[in-house]
Amino acid sequence: QVQLQESGPDLVKPSQTLSLTCTVSGGSITTNSYGWSWIRQAPGKGLEWMGAIHFDGSTYYSPSLKSHTSILRDTLKNQFFLQLSSVTPEETATYYCASRLGGQWNSWGQGTQVTVSS
Repeated sequence: QVQLQESGPDLVKPSQTLSLTCTVSGGSITTNSYGWSWIRQAPGKGLEWMGAIHFDGSTYYSPSLKSHTSILRDTLKNQFFLQLSSVTPEETATYYCASRLGGQWNSWGQGTQVTVSS
C-alpha cells in the first residue's frame, strides 16, 4: 500500500507562494497508470481537487486554479510538489496529497493545515 506524507509551512503571508511537498513511500510515482493529486479543504467547505501529476509527468489542473498553480515532481526523491502563488486568506485550508489508480482514490496523506495570514 502506497503511503503519502505532506510537509510544508503552516503559515504563509498573503501574496506569497505556498510550497508543499508530498513524499511517497511503498511505491514509485512513475508506476504506470498512477495519478498524484493535491486536494484541499477550507474550513466549513468541501474537498476541492486542485490538480494532479501523472506517472508520465503530465499535469492537469482545476480550471479555477490553473493560473496560479504548479505541480512538479522529483522522481529520484519520489516526491511531488504543489506551488500556489499569490495566495489569499481564503486559501487557508487543510491540504492533502492523494494517489489515484483506475479511477479510484488509492491512498491519502494525513493532510497539512496551512493558514494564510499576515
